[in-house]
Order: sequence, then structure tokens, then C-alpha cells
Amino acid sequence: MDTDLLRTFLEVNKTRHFGKAATNLYLTQSAVSFRIRQLEIKLGTPVFTRKRGDLRLTSAGERFVPYAENILQTWGRARQDVALTDSYQQQLTVGATSLIWELESSSEWLEQVQIAQPEWALRTESLSRQQISNALLEKLVDVVLTSEPPKLADLQQQRVTHFELILVSSEPDQDMESIAELPLVYLDWGTRFGVEHSRIPSMQRTPVLHSHGCQPALTFLLKRGGVGYLPSTIAQPWIDAGKLYRVEDSPSMANELFMVWLSGNDKHDDIEELVSLMSA
Repeated sequence: MDTDLLRTFLEVNKTRHFGKAATNLYLTQSAVSFRIRQLEIKLGTPVFTRKRGDLRLTSAGERFVPYAENILQTWGRARQDVALTDSYQQQLTVGATSLIWELESSSEWLEQVQIAQPEWALRTESLSRQQISNALLEKLVDVVLTSEPPKLADLQQQRVTHFELILVSSEPDQDMESIAELPLVYLDWGTRFGVEHSRIPSMQRTPVLHSHGCQPALTFLLKRGGVGYLPSTIAQPWIDAGKLYRVEDSPSMANELFMVWLSGNDKHDDIEELVSLMSA
């Protein structure tokens, strides 16, 4: 399978426009159309329905999307792995959601890994919450950083650190009753956070922004105003600058960050050694 065909397919799916995909890929529109036709010939079925002004995936195209993503991810990992020089003896691929990667503690953990194993090359992958279990099982990643370890057989985990989510507002002097009048920004930290959030009566309304990323939530609060939970390390500089304010008497939500991996991973012994070195 030609990886250029897969990249083109995913770009057309993302933009839903042959011309925009061509611009993003630095190709002509006819080249993009040719690649999609070649892919459809190889698959033996159309992947897009083409109507004037309306480009959509076929049911076959929808089923092919995760396969295309996994093939490209595996190919990229393989290229980097086989290209290791004498300076790097091993590659560790680490997956996490975009939310986790935005935490300062994730970057600090990567630095600690590099210090503990300077001969290792590191590769990071951004995953959706739904992709984490599959990425571990199919060995698309070696380890995952997460606050909610998946329930898988033979899963091992090591606590990395803890972090705190705090309730902040764009308006000063707010309490748990007055925030009911402010626009709600919901930063989606998963099931456990959702349960705890649902227990706060004054926050039971449709959010004006439901985000899977810290930066969009922060930007919205600063520019448009509202109330919502943010990691304390991200919110504190803006609190110190007088741009955001902690809601009075608001409950904080403590979370832990874990490194998780499968016992059946080909690099299990190396990961165990890493855990031992970092725990020393």
C-alpha cells in the first residue's frame, strides 16, 4: 500500500474538499483526484461520494479511516525504529491524549526518561481516549500516559505524578451560587471527572464550549469569559496576572497521572528497567 495514497485520503476526509487537500499537500487538484482513484482501485470500492458541493465518505470509506490512520502510524514508527543510529539503542513510543500532553508534568516525565535512558530515542503519539486500549493492544505505542488507566488484562501501571483541577472564572468575587449566571466551559477529562462535575448543582447546564484541549478552553475563558475547570499549573499564571480568578469555596479535583503498559509488550523488560531507574 502506497502511504501517499493514505495521506491523501485522510487529508481529503479532513478537509472534505479536493482543492483544499491539494493545497495542504502541495499537490495539484488533479494529482489528488488521481491518488483517490488509485486507492479506490486497490480497495475495489469507492471511498467518497462525489456530488457537486458535497463530498462525503462512503460506508466503506468510513470503515477504512482507522485502518489508514493505524497503517501510517505504524509505518512512521517503523521508519524511525529501523533508522536508529549507533547513538540510540532503543525507541520508546509514548501515547497520550492531547489534554495529557498539555500538562507540564508530561514534558517533565519525558525529560526524566531521557535522563534515565539517554541512549533511547523517544516518539510521542496523540490519541483519543477511545484509541488508548487499541493502541496498546496492537502495539502502536509502547506505553501510555493517562489519568484513567484502561481496564485490560495484563495491564501494568506506575504512578508518575498528581495534578489538580481548579474552578476558575473570568469574573472576580464569584462563589458557587453566582457562577450559575456565567457561561460554562467544560474541559473533558473523562468519566470520573464527568461524575464529579455532575454533582455540582450550579454547573448543570449546557456548556457554551465543550473542549478536549486545555488551550481552547483557556483562550475562551480569557477572551469571551465564563467559568470552568482547568489544571492548576495552567490556570495559576493567569490567576497571578489578574486575568482569571479562583471561584470561592469551590471544590478542587485531584487526579493522578499513570504510565501504563502491557506485560506482553515486546519491550516489557526495557520498560521494567526504566521504571526501576526512575523509581530509584
